[in-house]
Amino acid sequence: MDLLPPTISIPMTCSSPAPLLVFRVLADRRGLPSGLLIEAGAAMGEAHLASALVDDLGALCRDFPCLYRPGADPRLAAALAGHGWSALAERTLFRAGERFTSMPLPPEARWIDGDWCLGAPAKVLASQAASRTLALQLVQLVAADADTHEIEALLRLDPTMSYQLLRLVNSLGMGAVRRITSFGQALLILGRQQLRRWLNLMLFAAQKGDIRSPMLLARVAVRARALELLARTRGLDKLTQEQAFMTGMFSLLGILFGLPLASLLAPLSISEAVQGALLHHDGELGALLALVELAEQGEPDALAPPLAALQIAADDFNSANLEAHRWMLAALRDSGASGHG
Repeated sequence: MDLLPPTISIPMTCSSPAPLLVFRVLADRRGLPSGLLIEAGAAMGEAHLASALVDDLGALCRDFPCLYRPGADPRLAAALAGHGWSALAERTLFRAGERFTSMPLPPEARWIDGDWCLGAPAKVLASQAASRTLALQLVQLVAADADTHEIEALLRLDPTMSYQLLRLVNSLGMGAVRRITSFGQALLILGRQQLRRWLNLMLFAAQKGDIRSPMLLARVAVRARALELLARTRGLDKLTQEQAFMTGMFSLLGILFGLPLASLLAPLSISEAVQGALLHHDGELGALLALVELAEQGEPDALAPPLAALQIAADDFNSANLEAHRWMLAALRDSGASGHG
């Protein structure tokens, strides 16, 4: 998985306001992320679509089924359709509540929307809970800058995670000259920053006993990458960009484990800025987290006030949001959590 993809540039025309674009990740009937639904803000009626924006949206469609509502702006709909997007048949969209897994779905339901994945976790097998707890312990070790041998020893306790680590390093082309076959070598080549990101994603990777995992992974991956890119847009330094990524990645830990977030953060030795953002939406990181959380609701016009307060232009937000979703699709693909083969 490409953990640091190239930046996507989405220039807009200066003569008209850029339409705010947001996406909803849709699940299939199994609860696996399987499609993206685009929503455009009211400014769409006045704006001219830049060709670069349309091209990047078309590239997104090549990676994942992408949908627009039949009532979308005609120019937007025509541009999207010309690049492989499909019109959503409203009867195929079902909005599920927290009881998605225990309620019958209408036979015509193909796409599942809603925040059902944010509900309380079901009881999982002890072995599955242990695997997730081990991933959190690894996150704690890396956050504390522990010795590589300590990390390697703990990693050896989970064969699935060990396999995924070697698969990741080899898939990045790092083994082009020689294959990576040892944990120590893989940890050394991957580096601490990339290791942190991978472990964070592994916390949310598909667990057979938790149907929420794939959709939680999709949501947290978008949050983390979008926060990092928006921090870059704001001109914040590299350290703060990394803290922004961490803020997004840890923002759903409480929901994942079904425990108070504060108790899960206590042993992680994270900065006060990240902790304040996560627990109270404090500071600039907290404001960015609130912005991304708002974008998840699929109502782009609601983003205008917080974007103005943060002095983030609509086209810069669109660029970050689009790239974050492409990064999320790579995370889903490499973790096997996508319903789209």
